Parts: sequence; C-alpha cells; structure tokens
Amino acid sequence: MVFEVWAPRARRVELEVSGRRQLLEQRPDGWYGLAAEAAAGSDYAYILDGGEPLPDPRSNWQPEGVHGPSRLVDHGAFQWTDGSWRGVSLPAAVLYELHVGTFTPEGTFQAVIGKLDHLLALGVTAIELMPVAEFPGVRNWGYDGVGLYAAHHAYGGPEGLKRLVDACHARGLGVLLDVVYNHLGPEGNYLGRFGPYLTGRHQTPWGDAVDFGVRAVRDYVIGNALMWLRDYHIDGLRLDAVHAIVDESPKHILQELAESRPRGRLLVAESNRVEPLLTGRYGLDAQWNDDFHHALHVLLTGERQGYYAPFGQVGQLARELAAPPPERYVVFAQNHDQVGNRATGDRLGPDQLRLAAAPLLLGPCPALLFMGQEWGASSPFLFFSDHGDPGTAKGTTQGRIAEFAAFGWKPEDVPDPQNPASFERSRLDWSELEREPHRSLLEWHQRLIAARRRLGRAPARVQSDEERRTLELTRDDVSVSCDFGAGTVEVKGL
Repeated sequence: MVFEVWAPRARRVELEVSGRRQLLEQRPDGWYGLAAEAAAGSDYAYILDGGEPLPDPRSNWQPEGVHGPSRLVDHGAFQWTDGSWRGVSLPAAVLYELHVGTFTPEGTFQAVIGKLDHLLALGVTAIELMPVAEFPGVRNWGYDGVGLYAAHHAYGGPEGLKRLVDACHARGLGVLLDVVYNHLGPEGNYLGRFGPYLTGRHQTPWGDAVDFGVRAVRDYVIGNALMWLRDYHIDGLRLDAVHAIVDESPKHILQELAESRPRGRLLVAESNRVEPLLTGRYGLDAQWNDDFHHALHVLLTGERQGYYAPFGQVGQLARELAAPPPERYVVFAQNHDQVGNRATGDRLGPDQLRLAAAPLLLGPCPALLFMGQEWGASSPFLFFSDHGDPGTAKGTTQGRIAEFAAFGWKPEDVPDPQNPASFERSRLDWSELEREPHRSLLEWHQRLIAARRRLGRAPARVQSDEERRTLELTRDDVSVSCDFGAGTVEVKGL
C-alpha cells in the first residue's frame, strides 16, 4: 500500500498503522510518501514533527469521527450492478433534495433506500443529497465538513453511500451530491497543520477561504470531486456558494473542474446571483435560480424583508420562467436554505404549496423539491449542529441568536442549533401521508409531475397581469392559471 500526504509545513512525517510507526520519505513540492504493508480496514494516522496522530487529509473513512484515526478503503471491492445506467438528463429533471439524517427516523443511507419507492411513485428523476462529507458529531447540515474525502460515519460510511447510489440507479433514479469547496468547517479541521489550504487574503461568511492559488490545494479539490463521481458513481455535484470561491488564477477552479470531470457528469452551481459566466466560460451545466424562489415566495407570503425587498411583482416570476435557456436554471419553491435559514425553520403551508407546485413543475426549467414538500410536511427544518468543542458550540449558538436579533427575534425564541431537540424536531413525520391535507397534496404533485414528463421539453408561453395579480403559463396542451391575489390555481390538460 502506498501512503502519500502533502505536508509542506512539516519537517518530519511518520505513519502509524497497525500499531507501528514508520518514517515517510520526503519528496518534492512538500509531499511525503511510503510503501507500507496494510490492508483495507486498517486504521492509520499521520504524525507531524512528533505531535499527536492526525487523520489523513484524504481519508476515505473516519469511523470514529473527525478526531479519530483514518481507515483504509478498497473502492474496487464493491460489487456495482449499475453497468447499464446512463446518467441524469437535466433539462426535464425533477430533483429531490434531502438531508440523510432527518429524512427518515433512522437517519442513514440504508434507510433512504427504504423510501425510494415513495420517490418513484412521486415521479422525481434524481435525489440530491445535502453534504455527506465527514463533519463534527452526528447532527449537522453538512456544510461544516472537514473530512472532504470521507462519507459520514453516522450515515453508514463509504459502503452505505455506495449501496444507496447503486439502489437508486437500479430503480432509475439519479444521485446528485452537494459539495462545499468555498470554506472548511472549524472543528476537526487539521488541514492547516499539513499545509496552506486556507488563506486570510480572502474571507467568506464562514471564515478563511480555500486558497486556490496553490496547485496542491487545487488538486485536492478536483481530486475530491472526481472521487465522488468515480468511486461512488455519483451523477453530478451541486457546488455550494460558488460566489464565495475566489480564484485569481488564469484558469478558474470551476472551469478546471468542469474540464476534468468524466463525460456526462453534471455540475450545478449555487450562487447568490444569476451569473452567465458559470454556464458560459466556466462550462457548468446549470445554476440554482434564487430569483425564481424569491419572486414566488413574496407572491405567496407577502414577505418583503431582507433579500425579498426587491420582489413582489408577478412579472418578475414570469420573467424567471421565460429566461432562456431554461435548462440552465434549477428552480424551486423551497430548499434547505430557504426553509432552514428562517429562525424557526418554518415551511410553506399546504395551500401555498399547491399553488407553488404548478408553475414550478409545469414550467420549462429543471425543478427541485425539498424533502417533505410534496405532502406539505409540518415538521420544521431547523439549523442544527453537534460541535463537541465548547468554544465552537457556544459560538454557533450565539451566532444564530445574533443573526436574527436584527429581525426582532428574542434570544429565547430562536431554537438552539446545539440542542438535540432542534435536530429531532426536523425529522420528517411519514405518518402524515395517511392524513389530509397531506395525502391530497401528494397526489397533486404526482399528477403535475406526470404531466411534466409528458410535456418533455415543450416550450413555454408565459403572460402576467400585474393589476389582477395573475400568471398564465402554457406548454403544449397544458395551461396553468395562477391567481396570487386569491391564492388559487387552475390547471387544464392534466
């Protein structure tokens, strides 16, 4: 087994595996390497300059979490059965975003498999997993990841994720994965001891930015993306908050990533603004369209605070529905951010979701549903975390309180992300499917998605009437009439 690690900040690097320590050979450009006897399943760690054992920055498995030893994985040992799978077609896709930990009572990859029949009956074409890279503790949205190469141990580790992807492909469902390359989480982040992965020259809302001016760091990120696509058969990646990725290199890291990926694998960006550069020069396939969400949300709720302030006209929604080319914009009425970044994680109500579903699912853009949206789940999706470091835990709680103080929220009314109850309250209640209005709303979504599938890539005609607060959408023989003043919708041609 060949062990290699980039550690330009260390003068001496040792490998600890199977109770034995061995000195690695120093190589050019800050690399250290060694051929040592070790088998899959063996635990190992690196020791820098005689310090404490540290996990491998490219560890594929952290069975004891971010602070524990790494474990060797033989990716070639998994018996895939998806040889005939041909990937995800994005233009007419219906994506289903889910958080593994709260999607089921068990909170594992294996438990997601048990709900695939529900997703098939709904009609979605692919699931989109919120980040599963190793993060501190067992409860987290995943955007505090520090072990980017390791599928989270509490979800089922590498084997569990592979079984989920293989099961999805067997049922005709694609799998997209949310990855975070704009920053790294604070707890369990040992990368700085190895090398200059982060830089203080650029800041993100979450701390120092990833330093893409360093070749080894670029290779670390690109290698990570390729690992998910190659070793886990992931069909595409959703790139978190690319507006927070600063790269002054001649070739932007996003463009290099797009050029490096296997043919047919998707790259979808999240950005705080619609940016044609992403799908133009950089070569990404699509981007999330927050403007569609904001326009729709204000029409449904009347909220005008914060980033909702510029919205409120029906014509704004019509413009987003008609923006060419439609296959480049993923639209949604809810997602993890737009629910979870509300103080109490509250969702749209059943009547609002019924109205929202028609332009969302019968429009020409790739559509995304957030887990439970299809039946109007009553459970909130709160922000939650499980930091073991006292300072990080306190800072997370206080930061949440400070974030909503500007909106008039009292500290005692803001759920504590560190409280396990915030996580437990966010679990979906699948028993709701047996009751009204949830059952009828699910059937509504099923009918709309079935009509969408029949429409294929038929062009859309959109008209709006600002005075009447109405929007008319027509595609082939299907017509949608939305009355945002009355909060009603009529669909013909289902």
